[in-house]
Amino acid sequence: MANVHKENPRYNVVSLRVTDEEKAALEEVTKRTRKSLSMVMREAILLYSREVTLFTVPSRYSA
Repeated sequence: MANVHKENPRYNVVSLRVTDEEKAALEEVTKRTRKSLSMVMREAILLYSREVTLFTVPSRYSA
């Protein structure tokens, strides 16, 4: 079997407790989008980080 190397490996795990209603909503999103729960959560974090000033996106160009 060939040794497969991932281009962007992910080693960190984040656990989250949700209510039954929240879990059902997440399952509905994954079903409708045909995306994994991990991908949905990554996209949610990215969208949230764009809206909140707590997260600064490093700029390649300084002002």
